[in-house]
Amino acid sequence: MAHDAAWRLRPRVAWKQLSMIVRSEDAAHVEPLLFEHGALCVAHAEVGDSPWYEAAPGEPCPWERVRLLVLFDVGVDAEALLAALRSALPSNVIDEAAFHELLDRDWVRAWMERFQPLRFGKRLWICPTTLAPPEPAAVNIRLDPGHAFGTGTHESTALCLEWLDSAELGGLGVLDFGCGSGVLAIAALRLGADEAWACDIDPLALDATRSNAELNGVRSRLWVGTPDALPCARADVLIANILPRTLYDLAPALAALQQRGDRIVLSGILEDRVAPLLERYGDHYALEPAARRGDWVLLSGTRLAPTT
Repeated sequence: MAHDAAWRLRPRVAWKQLSMIVRSEDAAHVEPLLFEHGALCVAHAEVGDSPWYEAAPGEPCPWERVRLLVLFDVGVDAEALLAALRSALPSNVIDEAAFHELLDRDWVRAWMERFQPLRFGKRLWICPTTLAPPEPAAVNIRLDPGHAFGTGTHESTALCLEWLDSAELGGLGVLDFGCGSGVLAIAALRLGADEAWACDIDPLALDATRSNAELNGVRSRLWVGTPDALPCARADVLIANILPRTLYDLAPALAALQQRGDRIVLSGILEDRVAPLLERYGDHYALEPAARRGDWVLLSGTRLAPTT
């Protein structure tokens, strides 16, 4: 569910922002639906005039109700989107919802004001380019908020980054399937992987990944493109931090990219979607106990011998 630094904004381009109030307990279930309908970013604010709030990974939201501030492309059909959301959710989930235009420079300024360095595991940091890394000798990935999902502030991305920090990646090739900002592929390379591939269907994500890779000095070892152009026939490590419905559909295709003993990491999963994915991927992988942050779950495992 992962918006990054690499691209530069055009100040006069307007976007549309949806402001909607939901119960805090429903927010984690509403966010994936928003991304399914084209959301670029989602931020939380208290209902009222309090400042925006970004919980640390795993930290519960302190508010009974929360205002979701959701950025969409300016061309979004606001009425159709609201109708689709109300149709997909129980009637008591959305208290109110309204769209207004927002200049992208205003949006990025708001993100930058609250995006601080974050550590994942023992040695990995994600740091905005405007601040000095707290531990200069650590593995520091430089990122700023942008149009492509993935700065590490969301639990699903944090889970993947912590998994990468704990893994032995030397000599391996890593595939970031649904790369968003490219942060996972870039982190894998900085943590010792020999090469990586990052694929996504969103051109903004591919642009962000290329620029972020340049910024972090790994562009020469990172292939970036769409899934249908993927050049690797095998991935020693495959990471997919995407929507559960897509993970479910892609199981055979992802398994076909790996051989016995290869590792897979699946994230972007809410608790109520775990059981179907365990069953689906259990035919291809020996899966380990799930890792959790808040309502979000990461599944990982080792490829079984393919059946003929």
